[in-house]
Amino acid sequence: MMLRLMKQSKLPKFSNPKLLIKAMTHKSYANEHGELEADNERLEFLGDAILNFVCGELLYREFSQKPEGELTQLRASLVDKTQLAEFAIALDLNQHLRLGKGVEKSGGRSNPRLLSSAFEALVGAYFLDQGSTIDLVQDFVEPLFQRALAQRGATSNTANYKSRFQEWALAEFGEVPEYVIIEEAGPDHAKRFVSEVWVKGKPYGRGKGRKKQEAEKQAARSALETLGLLL
Repeated sequence: MMLRLMKQSKLPKFSNPKLLIKAMTHKSYANEHGELEADNERLEFLGDAILNFVCGELLYREFSQKPEGELTQLRASLVDKTQLAEFAIALDLNQHLRLGKGVEKSGGRSNPRLLSSAFEALVGAYFLDQGSTIDLVQDFVEPLFQRALAQRGATSNTANYKSRFQEWALAEFGEVPEYVIIEEAGPDHAKRFVSEVWVKGKPYGRGKGRKKQEAEKQAARSALETLGLLL
């Protein structure tokens, strides 16, 4: 099972595969096999806290005009058991859970509460695997939250900067903008990037961010401001 899990391209790469196996171990399996400290409940607790932070930070950054109450409601909907269970299924975690015979027979692999707990445990395990640093965990989790937001029709203030600039570039020149990382600094757990956006050999904007995608968004925003297209 360990080898099959490690080969799953949908999952983040673990340096310590035992953490991944533990994240997939329900207490019913641990009890049946005498592995009393091998279940994923403590990892679930850690992952829950991490997901609330990552989601909250993402929403604060992307929805700069939304008040606290709306952000709280949006975060609650993104980290509830139904949504997290959908993430678990998308990652095929239901196929890799280690369950006790009783839980297996009662449909544990399709139980939203159990699946959401497994996803939380996965996030907690990955956080520990990466030396308790958050950046790679954010890289793994944020796209899931972004897709969930897109499916709900929720758009942020910054999410459409790149698409708006691309529309302009296509209308003016018939070309798609090119984003170039011109600077990368800092340690692996705290990288900072500077990106420029070019069209037809000319730079139109520059942006900074702790991730390449964020730097590109800010470059697009800078380009729109320069062109007087950002209200």
